[in-house]
Amino acid sequence: MKLQPVIETPHPAAIWAETAPLDPLQVDCVTAVMLKILDNKCKMLPEQQMAITAIYTVVRQRQGALFEPTIHQKIDDALNADSAISCQQIHELRLYAERIIPKPVMKHFKSYLRDSLYDLN
Repeated sequence: MKLQPVIETPHPAAIWAETAPLDPLQVDCVTAVMLKILDNKCKMLPEQQMAITAIYTVVRQRQGALFEPTIHQKIDDALNADSAISCQQIHELRLYAERIIPKPVMKHFKSYLRDSLYDLN
C-alpha cells in the first residue's frame, strides 16, 4: 500500500496575509499581538489566536517600522519548547511593544483585522 503525503492547507488568515497591503506599522501591530499571545495576555479566542499566528508567520518577513528584526528570532525562540528565552523576556518585549505603538494605531489595526477576516471563518 502506498501512503499519500499529507497536504497541509494553509490557514485562511495566512492566505489573506500573503496579499494584504499591510504597511510597516501594521506589521509591527501583528508582531505586538503575537507577543501578547505568547505572554498569555491576549483576550482573543483560540481560533482568533491561531489566525494571528498564521498571519504572523507570513508577515514576519516584512519590514516593520518600529522593531528591530531580532525580535522575530526571540519570538521564534519562545515558540520553540526547548528555548532558553524566558517568560519575563517575552513579557518585557510585550510591554515595550505596547509603549511604542500608539493605542489609536493598534485599535484601528484590530478593527481593520476584524473587518478583513470576518468572512474567512
